[in-house]
Amino acid sequence: MRIGLAYDLKVSVPLDEDSPEDALEEYDSRETVEIIAAALTASGHSVVLLGGGGEFLENILREKVDIVFNIAEGRGNSRSRESQVPAVLEMLGIPYTGSDSHCLTVCLDKPLAKKLVAAEGVATPQWQLIADEEELTKIDWKQFPFPAIVKPAYEGSSKGIRLTSVVESREQITKEANRLLNDYRQPVMVEEFISGDEVTVGIIGNTPPRVTGIMRILPRNKEKRFVYSLEVKRDYLNLVDYESPPKLADEIKERISLASLKVFQVLGCRDFARIDFRVSPDGVPYFLEINPLPGLGSYSDLIIMAQKMGWTHQGLIQAVLEAALKRCSPCVPA
Repeated sequence: MRIGLAYDLKVSVPLDEDSPEDALEEYDSRETVEIIAAALTASGHSVVLLGGGGEFLENILREKVDIVFNIAEGRGNSRSRESQVPAVLEMLGIPYTGSDSHCLTVCLDKPLAKKLVAAEGVATPQWQLIADEEELTKIDWKQFPFPAIVKPAYEGSSKGIRLTSVVESREQITKEANRLLNDYRQPVMVEEFISGDEVTVGIIGNTPPRVTGIMRILPRNKEKRFVYSLEVKRDYLNLVDYESPPKLADEIKERISLASLKVFQVLGCRDFARIDFRVSPDGVPYFLEINPLPGLGSYSDLIIMAQKMGWTHQGLIQAVLEAALKRCSPCVPA
């Protein structure tokens, strides 16, 4: 089978002088692209490197592929950027791995995803969306639960989330929110901070989707309010330990698994995803966000978790492809 590989390399995405220093955080390295290409080749397929942006458009129109393995994050900072490559492929009638363009847009919009998930009975922290600086002055923060965490509404990979993002007053909210509004040029979400364990969940498959692992992220420095921030992720080898399977009560792990599968299905995800929770001291998993286009590099949480659960890096990539091929088998040659 001839498989196209769509991706956005850090070195290929232009930046302007006003871009925040983590603007390229979600984009991939050449190493990740090479690992995925090698895994697909090991399965007996030929791989066509399509790239991203304008390069992708030129290549997909020139090259004939049977299916696209998509890890492209898209360009710009809009909430629909992850849907760019899938939307083009849908227009051209080319099947691809992962969730469709609609799902990717909904999931990157954190407040919208939370509304849909909460409507189906999944616990999620309280939040307030701030569109601009003027709105900050109109909100009565006396009724909002503190501490809170301030984050961009349409970002992933902990972009914008720093050690200073947990706040305890209106004044601190104003300072953090203004920083994010200026740097990321999108709405800001102020979310109730849930004390407890940071947990991430991997799901692969469609009918039915299956939880492939649950991983607890444990800070080595026992902090009162641990945040899985950009600073921590960039120095994860020294600052955190990853525990998978987590040493949690079976009842709590069951709650996490059931909530994860419900989120995956409610939001219309396909093939694979990673879902983040905070587990309160009384064992309630609070949904934070979902990544239906999770990283597949050697440093990514999904790969770290999978390897701790006995998977190989290559095996997980092949499982994602197999899930997509099974889902769209009428459209893909055997």
